[in-house]
Amino acid sequence: MSAIVYVDISDVREGALEELKAGMKELVDFVEAKEPRLLAYNVYFSDDGARMTVVHVHPNSASLEYHMEVAGPVFRRFVELLTLSSIHIYGEPSEKVLEQSYEKARLLGQGDVVADALHAGFTRFAVR
Repeated sequence: MSAIVYVDISDVREGALEELKAGMKELVDFVEAKEPRLLAYNVYFSDDGARMTVVHVHPNSASLEYHMEVAGPVFRRFVELLTLSSIHIYGEPSEKVLEQSYEKARLLGQGDVVADALHAGFTRFAVR
């Protein structure tokens, strides 16, 4: 079993950057407190503030399913602040994760959901 890497990329709506940044800090704090299995959860903004990328690393698909269930209701608060352009999942996501990702894409934009299976590699960090 390998880790799951989840990357979503969104366009920041005009005038929404500061509110989105504040909201994402709150989401990060929420996720850190509620999801102890999550290995990494990071939010990045482009230099011009026009694009946001969220990257998380899960020890397995069950952790990502749980994230979507716990944090999913919070995503609604970002509907007016961004437009999701893509979700990329690296690893072996469950059908439920794919379904949850499509739901998120429909909620936040018209983005594609792409899943790429692991061909070769290894993970060195400890998996809980």
